[in-house]
Amino acid sequence: MNQVFLKTLAREATVHTPVWLMRQAGRYLPEYRATRARAGSFLALAKTPELACEVTLQPLDRYPLLDAAILFSDILTVPDAMGLGLYFAEGEGPRFERRIEGEADVAALPLPDMETDLRYVMDAVRLIRKTLDGRVPLIGFSGSPWTLACYMVEGGGSDDFRRVKTLMYKRPDLMLELLRRNANAVAAYLNAQIQAGAQAVMIFDTWGGVLGDGLFQKFSLAPMRWVHDALLRSRQEDGIEKPVPSIVFTKGGGLWLEEIAAIGCDALGLDWTVNLGSARARVGQRVALQGNLDPMALMADPAQVQAQALRVLESFGLPQAGVGHVFNLGHGISQFTDPEHVTALLEAVRDFSSKQRKSVECA
Repeated sequence: MNQVFLKTLAREATVHTPVWLMRQAGRYLPEYRATRARAGSFLALAKTPELACEVTLQPLDRYPLLDAAILFSDILTVPDAMGLGLYFAEGEGPRFERRIEGEADVAALPLPDMETDLRYVMDAVRLIRKTLDGRVPLIGFSGSPWTLACYMVEGGGSDDFRRVKTLMYKRPDLMLELLRRNANAVAAYLNAQIQAGAQAVMIFDTWGGVLGDGLFQKFSLAPMRWVHDALLRSRQEDGIEKPVPSIVFTKGGGLWLEEIAAIGCDALGLDWTVNLGSARARVGQRVALQGNLDPMALMADPAQVQAQALRVLESFGLPQAGVGHVFNLGHGISQFTDPEHVTALLEAVRDFSSKQRKSVECA
């Protein structure tokens, strides 16, 4: 197996900087669009394990320089399994048939059964692991308790987060109860993915950055700590106890890197607004870092894309024992990305990061 990604999360020496891309299986790939058309809808695609496996592996088949696969699914599978009725409106993104408005709604939220309500996800994890056959590690994931709450209270996406912030300010006790229920569900969900075969897990705290200082710690960071406290940190495979590292990505969370690192995760995902060198100095050897090319940099010409990739690697600096860097984007890849630009990116990361290590060896 290509172990570079897992070794990096353990902050061990590697021959190159590993790379995977958030939303690497997506609409920018023509093969993905063809499979989605065959499925008939996004939800049918996500809820059919064979198709979810197919699209998970598509970027690996196109890009052999990728060092990890990530489960193809959606962060809103958990609230859907809690009875809110997920659907996708044309041109509007995800919506829920029912949203959380008051105490009765929160009290009615069940803890989903992972092998019934979310069996399709676990079946997909098992099938992907079997099909990968050790090619690269598989990452499982979930939305953070706060991010899920945003969608659950708003009823979908939002520009101003008016409903969820109103609830947070007016009824902080009720918001914390919702977050506690979400944290229990997220922990159970990630643990089920680990037991099904996920070799690393990632928490997407997409909307943590919309909170102010103080509020972030109470309503986003603390619930992620609850999740981490309940996470399986290893699993038995082939008779061997293997660690299962975790990554936390708070978009807009550059202000709180030290505090996020302290919750027990193995790596921090960074958006493109954060300087990697400064982040490395701030967190030291506590966690590895992941990121953080602006996805829009991939709109430039291939040579310019490669120059931006080198800038990210140079920003992190020379690798050394005890620190780790996983190259990634600062958020999900755009559907308008030219697939050939991704090829240029991956080649640049592999070539330059390998030369960086050789320069250290020769020094």
